[in-house]
Amino acid sequence: MKLKPLFFAIISTLTVAQAQATDGYFSHGYGVKAQGMGGAGIAFPQDSIAAATNPAGMGLIGERLDIGATWFRPQRETTITGNAFPGVDGKYDANDTENFIIPEFGYNRVITPEISLGVSVYGNGGMNTDYKKAIPLLGNTPAGIDMAQLFIAPTVAWKVTPNNTLGLSLNLAYQRFEAKGLQNFQNFSTHPNRVTNKGHDSSTGLGVRVGWIGQINEAISVGATYQSKTRMSKFNKYQGLFAESGDFDVPENYGIGIAVKPTSQLTLAADIEKINYSDVNSVGNLSLSNLFAGNALGSNKGSGFAWRDVTAVKLGANYIYNEQLTLRAGYNHSSQPIRSTETLFNVLAPGVVQDHLTFGASYTFANKSELSFAYMHAFEEKVRGNRSIPAGFPPAGFGGGNANLKMHEDSFGIAYSWQW
Repeated sequence: MKLKPLFFAIISTLTVAQAQATDGYFSHGYGVKAQGMGGAGIAFPQDSIAAATNPAGMGLIGERLDIGATWFRPQRETTITGNAFPGVDGKYDANDTENFIIPEFGYNRVITPEISLGVSVYGNGGMNTDYKKAIPLLGNTPAGIDMAQLFIAPTVAWKVTPNNTLGLSLNLAYQRFEAKGLQNFQNFSTHPNRVTNKGHDSSTGLGVRVGWIGQINEAISVGATYQSKTRMSKFNKYQGLFAESGDFDVPENYGIGIAVKPTSQLTLAADIEKINYSDVNSVGNLSLSNLFAGNALGSNKGSGFAWRDVTAVKLGANYIYNEQLTLRAGYNHSSQPIRSTETLFNVLAPGVVQDHLTFGASYTFANKSELSFAYMHAFEEKVRGNRSIPAGFPPAGFGGGNANLKMHEDSFGIAYSWQW
């Protein structure tokens, strides 16, 4: 698949440097407007990033161009307690890199009254930890990972009837990854020289998203969307770290939504989304218990992060204050992907936050261009380890005790749009 040069050029142009850890490692919402409403948008499209949530929405937004970026600042920390090895217990700050920019771009054109064609470019998800010092249980250099996913989604939307719209996106996916500070796991791997400190590697893949929006009446619309598992090429530099020789697919996800207009100025929206992290072996496989059962890192049953599937509930309000100003607010709650017994590996991927509060606004100028803002705060969440570090000494254990994870996040997005 010769997509890598195109993806790399887009990433360089848009200055992608992302670290998302909200609904698992997916973003809480796609597009600045949806971000201001807790991510809700399956039945309430607002811009040409709508295909990231529901491609049917591209058939309802008219002709427009959207470009924006979100500043994202996660704060993550690990505390290790009760370990038998001297000098291991203590706090580990993972914020040596803490500010990230996540771009977005969308374009939509109405070809006929029934058919629209567009493209949405967005950061699908990611994770970053950058520890300021080595974690002795993992290795002898500062530990961390850097993982980012970019989607380019050409989309067609079709109004099959005046009240029913279908959409289809082809997800052209690019991801990059780096791991460092994991030297202690090289002897547990099928490829000891391809576990850690190999610099960035990249992979590409292909998937689809389909969606539907139905207008029940003037006040109520409903929607549904489904994204297939995105099959990615393997991270060759890290085939000794991830299960299935470096495989890291993007998980299947799906959701339903509703939007209700109790007044001409106010719209209330709600979505429920399911993300099947456990179906991707490198994410869902058990970690150290797999390792000590003889399943080497990099094998088909090799260690993952033991993440559970995530269900996210997204609630949002959109209020048209006047012809120029629209105000937004929202709330997002996701289930916890990380088990308390599996926190040691997850010091690299502490996606523990669950509750998000959001606000947003748009101002429309006389020429119909529009400036939008969104703010998100993910409240501090902790997952305390429960015998999460195996007792005993290598190769049968890591000295016992627990790794306790903590994280909170803030983001601020800005987007400019043109309509015609």
